[in-house]
Amino acid sequence: MSFQFSPQEKALALRIGEAADNLNLEAYIVGGYVRDRILGRPCQDIDIVCVGDGVALAQEVGRVLNIKSEIVIFKRFGTAMLRFGDLELEFVGARKESYSRDSRKPDVTPGSLEDDQNRRDFTINAMAVCINKNRFGELLDPFGGIAHLEEKLIRTPLEPDKTFSDDPLRMMRAVRFAAQLKYTISPETFDSIKRNRERLRIISMERIMTELNKIILSDKPSVGLNLLSESGLLGIFFPEFENLRGVEVINGQGHKDNYYHTLKVLDNLSTETNDLWLRWAAILHDIAKPPTKRYVDGLGWTFHGHEVVGARWVPRIFKRFKLPLDNKMKYVQKLVRLHLRPISLTNDAITDSAMRRLLFDAGDDIDDLMMLCKADITSKNELKVKRIKSNYEKVKIQLSAVEEKDKIRNWQPPISGEDIMKTFSISPSKQVGVLKDLIREAILDGIIPNDYNSAYAYMLQEGKALGLTVAVIN
Repeated sequence: MSFQFSPQEKALALRIGEAADNLNLEAYIVGGYVRDRILGRPCQDIDIVCVGDGVALAQEVGRVLNIKSEIVIFKRFGTAMLRFGDLELEFVGARKESYSRDSRKPDVTPGSLEDDQNRRDFTINAMAVCINKNRFGELLDPFGGIAHLEEKLIRTPLEPDKTFSDDPLRMMRAVRFAAQLKYTISPETFDSIKRNRERLRIISMERIMTELNKIILSDKPSVGLNLLSESGLLGIFFPEFENLRGVEVINGQGHKDNYYHTLKVLDNLSTETNDLWLRWAAILHDIAKPPTKRYVDGLGWTFHGHEVVGARWVPRIFKRFKLPLDNKMKYVQKLVRLHLRPISLTNDAITDSAMRRLLFDAGDDIDDLMMLCKADITSKNELKVKRIKSNYEKVKIQLSAVEEKDKIRNWQPPISGEDIMKTFSISPSKQVGVLKDLIREAILDGIIPNDYNSAYAYMLQEGKALGLTVAVIN
């Protein structure tokens, strides 16, 4: 069977094939590029396997294409990478690869093209296209990958227990491809994932998170997360999420299943944004409900403080997951901590003071917070949903009006600590902090406008009350 390249990529493949012929190497384009070209999906990465020295082939391709940029060589893995325009080309020699029972690092040995195809994770990724001149465009599909693309099926090339034992990360990848491509994992493959789930423990958290984040960024993340849960993989690395499952009933009163609620919130949000960290905020917004769950007679189920406890958990979870402990983590933590605030504004009389405090606390993330909170509306009562969404629109309008008037978003104090110390001729002290807090609270409560003159006059008044005297400047 012949493979169809785009005109531009055919010209490139011919030149790579020319370089391979110069070295008397068999060379093939394999994996994701072949799959995505058949599916009509964009692909910026091209993997080239040769039977022999992949690094030498990369260097020859660099010469043939007159590529001036540096070839990145990974000696330990026998791979090399170079960029050609918008494309990233990766070269490797055909190989066998497997993990020992307790190792996170694979054992790699040279092999044939057949060995290389056997080690591929799924049949849809095991197709190869020859690019040598005498066989250019010949498609090798030993495991029925094209048929499985048509069937929308994820299946391993070899017996699945061997495939997953050789590289347990493939279990995560099976779920990721099912989520991204909207495919089904074959029953025997999924059963094998269940049997081999404990093998995931030998895989580094960084590699697990790479796959998980791709699942989270799929069109409907709940599909992949449900597969992770049903297979038992999720509980191995994310037990907090599994602990959201279940409904407890006392005196005929039950609460919502917070596992399915969280998935619904995530799916709702994913129709509005592709921001990974905002999606993480959706995943973690109710993560602390299990330990804060209480049943109160006459009131029912409560989860008081779950937003505070959840925010406290975010750094711990990010650290364990090897996710960035920088502003991204702080952003997620802030949204988890604040996610109930807009809801409370839809239930009570909306005051400008409450609006100012929300704007002050959320800052530039207020729009993302409002998006998260809107996604958090998952009631099956259509009238209730309609009423809450209507109230949200009122909150958004009033937030805009308050911000236009008071400029609280990304607020900077009109009076600095230096201003206070200079005015009263005092050194850094507790009194400086007290005055700064008094001025901030007065602005947030609407006692004074958010401007220098009003804040300065208020500082003089409150400073006098604290026993401070305005310095005399000679």
